[in-house]
Amino acid sequence: MKVVIPGGSGELGTLLASAFGSEGHEVVVLSRRSLPGPWRVVEWDGVNPGAWTAEVDGCDVVINLAGRSVNCRYTAKNRRDILESRVRSTRAIGRAITTAREPPGVWVQASTATIYAHRYDAPNDERTGLIGGSEPDAPEKWRFSIEVATAWEQAANELELARTRRVLVRSAIVMSPLPGGTFALLRRLVRLGLGGREGDGRQFVSWIHHEDWVRAVEWLIAHIRDWRALNLTSPQPLTNDQFMRTLRRVAGMPIGLPATRWMLEAGALVLRTETELILKSRRVIPTRLIESGFAFQFPEWPAAAEDLVHRKLPGA
Repeated sequence: MKVVIPGGSGELGTLLASAFGSEGHEVVVLSRRSLPGPWRVVEWDGVNPGAWTAEVDGCDVVINLAGRSVNCRYTAKNRRDILESRVRSTRAIGRAITTAREPPGVWVQASTATIYAHRYDAPNDERTGLIGGSEPDAPEKWRFSIEVATAWEQAANELELARTRRVLVRSAIVMSPLPGGTFALLRRLVRLGLGGREGDGRQFVSWIHHEDWVRAVEWLIAHIRDWRALNLTSPQPLTNDQFMRTLRRVAGMPIGLPATRWMLEAGALVLRTETELILKSRRVIPTRLIESGFAFQFPEWPAAAEDLVHRKLPGA
């Protein structure tokens, strides 16, 4: 099987490329810069057609992960870059698929669980979940993420695809031991004694172990026939307080200094990021994935945290 991964040079792309490559599949990563690696890398600009479209023509699967990182301050320029990098690259992939003589059988399009509302009262799934943007207790700045996620999905749904299955994956935070990822940062904070609750600790954390995320992507390629959005997240979200307390216990750290909201705001300013990544309550569950027959290896955070703390990926 030939798998093309636009935007595959980051953490998630590396996880997928490694998995597919180890299984003997041909992997091609589309990237804005040429990078050495065990798989082929083809340069593209994420907007215009070029030599890269030949990789899409005749491939079996396209998994589009392209988009500027949201781990930044939401300045006007960064907002524009975040939105345009997602919408334009998605449209470029869509055009390449529609003009291919042999279009791929499956198009897996990245989205985000952040599209759902900030809430504590009930979980969000694909059927009854509330799309965010109008919550009375959420800062206005958080609406930007909803606008991006909505535009991202709309761009993927603009075209009629007669010969390609299209699946939008609303991923939660993927926890892997790869350097530079979310879990690596959390583990560092815990080791420094800074792994206490963040804010009031009531906000829900939706997460997924990296092995389950990769297995879920492979599962939907093989089994999911419906192109509607699927949540790729553990079935057991938990509060930030529970999440951090469990991580401290597994890591053997008895203390964890809490961080109040104003401390997080100050820290985010220094680190050039936004507190939405920490304070928004993402209570998301994967109803459609479970109904399709997928079985999680790490459905609960204690076992997942134990595995992540004590095991490294090759090169991590």
